[in-house]
Amino acid sequence: MLKLTNVKKTYKDFELDCSMEVRPGMITGVVGKNGAGKTTTLKAILGLIRLDGGEAKVLGKPVEEMGKAERAQLGIVLADSGFSGYLTIRDLLPMLERMYPKFERDVFLGRCRQFHLPEDKKIKEFSTGMRQKLHVLFALSHDARLLLLDEPTAGMDVLARDEILDMFREYMEEKEGRAMLISSHIAGDLENLCDDIYMIDGGRVIFHEETDVLLGDYALLKMTQEQYQKIDKSHVLRFRKENYGYSCLTDQKAFYLDNYPDVTVENNGIDTLITMMIRGERI
Repeated sequence: MLKLTNVKKTYKDFELDCSMEVRPGMITGVVGKNGAGKTTTLKAILGLIRLDGGEAKVLGKPVEEMGKAERAQLGIVLADSGFSGYLTIRDLLPMLERMYPKFERDVFLGRCRQFHLPEDKKIKEFSTGMRQKLHVLFALSHDARLLLLDEPTAGMDVLARDEILDMFREYMEEKEGRAMLISSHIAGDLENLCDDIYMIDGGRVIFHEETDVLLGDYALLKMTQEQYQKIDKSHVLRFRKENYGYSCLTDQKAFYLDNYPDVTVENNGIDTLITMMIRGERI
């Protein structure tokens, strides 16, 4: 569905060098701190920036060769783009029907009503959360094969986020061969939704793992300085000096549970992973 191979883009103070793959039937997440390269990666996938090297393929075609038919098969939510604020939802309908042959007008309007989006109010008068809901609902309304979503639940309240995530799951279950790439700073969204996770820092992928493995095998070890000196560190990915001693990130939780019962072993989440992979030190 999507494959980036050594994709490079250089700016004055930033360089992207990224390889990534999204397979059919998969929901793939991208995490990283602000400025890490998540949005630049999505723009490279969409052909919105000219690459300095590498190859980006979407739906089996190089990005630069994609035509109108292929682009109509993408559902897109970007943080810094959207519909004109001077239009209403009603104004958008004929435009969307012309641009997307499979646009489902009734489904789209039904979901807009479900989320209490006024059809005759100018979009510039919408709140941030309302505009974000509109973008997501449109992305889900034209039978896209691949969703590319940059912070799709930003600005939404907890209940709205939960409903949108359910829609994403339903989208994947409705037809075989669909796929989704989603970036988010809300760890819970990705932990409960994604099949695998990429972490980007400084424009480079520093981590890729299946979500089940991440949540099942990874852990945070907390120990005193004396314990740290004696422990087998062959399965420690990152460590940090703390007031109480040391914290260590491992991908072999069972090993430390079996062999070091006095060491505190805490289940790992994406927030902890990001903190340790970026701020922690290598052994």
